[in-house]
Amino acid sequence: MEIPVTGFMISNNEDDPMHSHSLYIMSWDGKPVHVHHISGVTSFADGHHHKYVGTTAPALSGVPHTHQYFTFTSVNDGHRHEIRGVTGPDIPLPNGGHFHEFHGVTTVSGRTPHSHSYSGRTSR
Repeated sequence: MEIPVTGFMISNNEDDPMHSHSLYIMSWDGKPVHVHHISGVTSFADGHHHKYVGTTAPALSGVPHTHQYFTFTSVNDGHRHEIRGVTGPDIPLPNGGHFHEFHGVTTVSGRTPHSHSYSGRTSR
């Protein structure tokens, strides 16, 4: 079974033999997709907090949906944490558009192993 997908790819570094590409999917099976931005500050733990910023994975537009997300926190106190999860369902806005709520706990890291909680709302 073939599913038509449209989009584009950007090379991040052609000179590096281990270079990577960013893939931007614009439609899936003829239906448009979209992403949201996430950002925030983790809880305070082990004497510090971390900032984070990222973009959700694409999801179909115009239907009930959630998004997966994955990013790293800022480096603080010599370490960073992974943030990953799935947003809640889309929450419609009165003038159109929508957002999603998200929350979770980071991976464990640090000289004194610990994690942080985080929560927020995606961009519209």
